[in-house]
Amino acid sequence: MNEDQLRMLYRQVILDHSQHPHHHGTLNDGSHEQQLENPTCGDVITVQVRLGEDGIHIQDIAFNGSGCTISQASASMMTDVVQGKTIDQARDAVYLFSQMITGDKTTKEMDQVLGDAALLAGVRAFPARIKCATLAWKALDQALPGFPKEDNAID
Repeated sequence: MNEDQLRMLYRQVILDHSQHPHHHGTLNDGSHEQQLENPTCGDVITVQVRLGEDGIHIQDIAFNGSGCTISQASASMMTDVVQGKTIDQARDAVYLFSQMITGDKTTKEMDQVLGDAALLAGVRAFPARIKCATLAWKALDQALPGFPKEDNAID
């Protein structure tokens, strides 16, 4: 597969996640929730999480809101990555995603942990879109127990 074909495949996966998002909707019995807005472009994402009885594993997750293709695709990919993971594993994924989007390279660990979300690495070439891509991830981080609630601003 040549580079152009690979780029087209990446675009198709991102469009598919945006048009047919995974875990889109609301949880009637969510235990944690956070809504964030990107004032730059108007994207709004609410992430809801239901922790398992152990209080450690993400038993279920959903997101809703409105926004651009990148924010919606990223939210869909994020839910796939963290579903069934522990809070610590989810936070590690948030950290890796942030490092990937704001860094200058993608590592094998990022590819393994982030799955389809690693396809969003190209967003780093468009600084104005970084907030779109990270919005749902930041909402998840803030929704999970242990986040310092006095710091709810997006970078």
